[in-house]
Amino acid sequence: MPTLEYHDKIAVLDLGGDENRFSPDFLDEVNAHLDTALAEGAQGLLTTASGKFYSNGLDLDWLGANADRAQWYVARVQALFARVLTLPVPTAAALPGHAFGAGAMLAIAHDYRVMRGDRGYFCFPEVDIRIPFTPGMAALIQAKLTPKTAVAAMTTGRRYGGQAAADVDIVDATAPEGQVTAAALEMLLPLGGKDSGTLGAIKNTMFAPAVTALTTP
Repeated sequence: MPTLEYHDKIAVLDLGGDENRFSPDFLDEVNAHLDTALAEGAQGLLTTASGKFYSNGLDLDWLGANADRAQWYVARVQALFARVLTLPVPTAAALPGHAFGAGAMLAIAHDYRVMRGDRGYFCFPEVDIRIPFTPGMAALIQAKLTPKTAVAAMTTGRRYGGQAAADVDIVDATAPEGQVTAAALEMLLPLGGKDSGTLGAIKNTMFAPAVTALTTP
């Protein structure tokens, strides 16, 4: 279950201790915590997790049982990506473990990423599980990764360890076990205090094509 706490004025959203798949209830809880953080004047957002997964992405069990609602569900997931991508405060994802599929996309939607250096994978496995990227998901990834890295990550299903991910700028830094969140906080703390209206407008302009692709039915 996602929980929210604060470090100074940085909102720290822990996605939970299991696989942190994006069930509809999970999406509701994450959005409610984002509402709270913004309403309380947070000057940054850090997301992390307390288990061996940052997130394993889509809730395929729920999707299999609710195939008639697939379009509604994917739209909700993509709306979260668009929201994080344009959040009017600095954002960082601290990855203490695996980030797969839509979980990796959520991490990509943040401004910065820190990954554990010795364990855990960052992976877009869609090519191997036979789930093509939606136009929105592809646009999100391509807005953040270099063309060369996007081709490799999206078409091969490669599992990047921390250092390999840092080498191709999927993540901004690596950190030892137990220090990932602290390293991400160090990135965010100097960035607080920007005008949120201006920052939000800049992000909406920077990422307009991706936001349009993520939010167009």
